[in-house]
Amino acid sequence: MSTLITEAKIIDPQSSHHRKKANVLIKNGVISSIGNTRPKADHVIDGKGAILSPGWLDLQANFCDPGYEHKEDLTSGRDVAMAGGFTDVAVLPNTSPVIQTKNDIEYIKRDNALSLVQLWPIAAISKDTAGEDFTEILDLQAAGAVAFSDGLVPLWNTDLLRKTLQYVQKFDGLIINRPCDQWLSRYGVMNEGIHSALLGLKGIPALAEEITVARDIQILTYTGGKLHLANLSSSKSVSLVRKAKKKGLQVTCDVALHQLVYSDDATLNFEANFKVMPPLRTNNHIKALIKGLKDGTIDAIVSSHQPQDEENKKLEFDMAEDGMNNMQVMLPLYNRLKDEIPLELFLSKLTTGPRDILGIANPVIAKGATANLTLFHPTEKWVYDTKTNQSKAVNSPLFNQEVKGKVKAVFNNGQEQIF
Repeated sequence: MSTLITEAKIIDPQSSHHRKKANVLIKNGVISSIGNTRPKADHVIDGKGAILSPGWLDLQANFCDPGYEHKEDLTSGRDVAMAGGFTDVAVLPNTSPVIQTKNDIEYIKRDNALSLVQLWPIAAISKDTAGEDFTEILDLQAAGAVAFSDGLVPLWNTDLLRKTLQYVQKFDGLIINRPCDQWLSRYGVMNEGIHSALLGLKGIPALAEEITVARDIQILTYTGGKLHLANLSSSKSVSLVRKAKKKGLQVTCDVALHQLVYSDDATLNFEANFKVMPPLRTNNHIKALIKGLKDGTIDAIVSSHQPQDEENKKLEFDMAEDGMNNMQVMLPLYNRLKDEIPLELFLSKLTTGPRDILGIANPVIAKGATANLTLFHPTEKWVYDTKTNQSKAVNSPLFNQEVKGKVKAVFNNGQEQIF
């Protein structure tokens, strides 16, 4: 089978066709030609006005399977990923049971051979993510775990973090932690500040994140190894990581896209879809996060996909579960930031950035290369509603709205999905 994409602009700094418009022929999962000619093909996609980039990788998503399939499962999760432009997804271990055995890893990976979207399992550091005792890390790595993290549960046990950072150096492994002090954040539901005081809700200070970032970096300085800090939301956290990188430490970090789009102003109407962890911060923090993206301190942008069913989300703000379901609307969310974050920078944080963190080979748009591609139109409008939503959940602030920026097709693993 062959597909021809016509007149698309290629964005791939690794490619000799970077920033050029071209016709790209994909045949049997391989890019067979790139140029101005129009070879015959079984299918033709009009790429005029569209961008063709390497396939996107989401470094952090919860597909809730096994155990919470009523929120999302591996099949619907893959559908959401494709519609959002992602060809690869690293999935969190916060399922039931927790991803902590070889069988659990195999369950996540079992359909990869037959699927366009490749799932990369992140295995738990501690049993049941309780922070008390190690999982069988060597066995999990051999089974295919791409990194180790307790995912949505911040690692509170400093001794466990120290020993794990030392242990995974045997195979150049990666530890991921979502920094948040459990005592400073306890019972908190939003950013601590003027708005939390006005609303009468318990706040979570930026200090809860910052003190943990400082702690983790100090432990990394002692142990060595590779550490990734997930979902940064604080200006001081960015500053701490910047200084650690200058010292030569192997530390990376990411930010959830919604943390750049929405401030804690959005919580003033008690809309539960804006209840996330870490909480939405102030505009000053957002400015520092954007600066961190531009200067290379922040290595990746993630969806932090956290689907929730209505029973857990359609509640009073303080009672609702945390999380947004934004994987399918990453491009529309980015369009709200396009004046501050150049498109090429945004794409790098979804392609080379996360792959470099995980140690995964970067796809390239070149003749003879395997086709791992995302085709999108940056300004095409569509309605995000029950007809277009691929997720089982609807907990997104953009749901039932007309949005701008549409994924047109994805290609990977010898397969294609055209929208």
